[in-house]
Amino acid sequence: MRIALVNTNRIAPPVAPIGLDYVAEALEASGHRTEILDLCWEERWEQAIASFLRGGEIGLVGVSVRNTDDCSFATRQSFLPDVAAMVACLRRHTGAPIVLGGVGFSIMPEAVLAQCGADAGIWGEGEFPLADLAGRLERNRPWDDLPALLVPRGGAWRRNPASFRSLADLPPMSRGFLDNRRYFREGGQAGIETKRGCPRLCIYCADPVAKGKRVRLRPPEAVADELARLVAMGIDHVHTCDSEFNIPEDHAVAVCREISRRGLGGRLRWYAYCAPVPFTAELADRMRRAGCAGINFGADSGDDGMLARLRRAHRAEDLLRTVRLCRDAGITVMLDLLIGAPGETRESIARTVEVMKEADPDRVGVSVGVRVYPGTELARMVAGGDEKTGLAGGDDPSHPVFFLDPEIAPFVFPLLDELTHGDSRFLFFDPSRPDRNYNYNANQVLVDAIRAGYRGAYWDILRRCVTPESPGRPECGP
Repeated sequence: MRIALVNTNRIAPPVAPIGLDYVAEALEASGHRTEILDLCWEERWEQAIASFLRGGEIGLVGVSVRNTDDCSFATRQSFLPDVAAMVACLRRHTGAPIVLGGVGFSIMPEAVLAQCGADAGIWGEGEFPLADLAGRLERNRPWDDLPALLVPRGGAWRRNPASFRSLADLPPMSRGFLDNRRYFREGGQAGIETKRGCPRLCIYCADPVAKGKRVRLRPPEAVADELARLVAMGIDHVHTCDSEFNIPEDHAVAVCREISRRGLGGRLRWYAYCAPVPFTAELADRMRRAGCAGINFGADSGDDGMLARLRRAHRAEDLLRTVRLCRDAGITVMLDLLIGAPGETRESIARTVEVMKEADPDRVGVSVGVRVYPGTELARMVAGGDEKTGLAGGDDPSHPVFFLDPEIAPFVFPLLDELTHGDSRFLFFDPSRPDRNYNYNANQVLVDAIRAGYRGAYWDILRRCVTPESPGRPECGP
């Protein structure tokens, strides 16, 4: 069967849809002919869809929804109206079943399906369910009972239970279905997974909703094989797409050992998302020797009371210790903050900024307003009671919903300006501040920097290319 996989993500700088690369590999391993229609590169995507579907009979169309919106309280830009328009265009040019998937889709699958009008959806990972679906269609067998599938029933959507398989069952990843070299030239990095799922209890996080609460590990040898293929393509800056690279820590150490054993540590620079705990001196040393250049830690707050309310496992003293371990190992550090969750006060914000300055990371990312995702503890908290007064946004996925504690709403932005004034380490998830903006969607500073030769994690590119003397005007290479 000929299967079309469609990338709907058109943000700039461009981010390679590794999920589609992985799904295409699994489909090919199952005996299907797979082609990716990457709308990221198409100025006239309607014409691109029409031309692509004239190229032969399609038996199944898989549409990836990586992000539902830009996750910014300042802009609240939804991507779903564009996805709905793309699905409608696909529908005009093919009678094949259209199935949605992807991380963004899996966070709120029923709502996204209702808005975008596809035939079905796959929540969670798509490699195995989509291959099973293609096999059923090819044999003209019923397919609406497949695990992880959402199908229409009685005017609503029925969600079949997921059945997560071992990631060791995935085929080797050639990374040959996408134009990964172009993504590297224009996007500055490639992505890779070492695991899926997250067992943490953070009240706002959608990763356990989309990827499951049980951590499933890729064999370190498979990770190193994939990295070696990327390096062979000339792609030498990589970012992990795991929820937290260091959970569990022993697997992270094993991955680093395998990278070092292959001699890849000196041939690439890679970045990771990590939790502040557990994080040891051994892990920092192993990561650095394996080529890790920088780590983005989800700090969220420097106030212990707020960290407890967010159900984070770390406290302020852990942040200080973890940054110090990275400094000792020679790893660049970014701490990400989430300001405005229930219980936030003037005092907790001041304490957070104080701890950030004491920790002295290379950069601090500041997000104001907490995205409220269905299925999270925060969504249940704000469904009723006093928290409702802190909501901003709409009632459907085309209008992303955020929470900002009403106690701080009148003064939070002036307060942050006052507390961080003149400190170039602080970046803001806010396009209205182009010289200090780390919202990666439509970020012209990043686009220009990558064009000028910068590579790596976007926060680290901003750290290197934006200075007080030349804000937002990258003029040289990394």
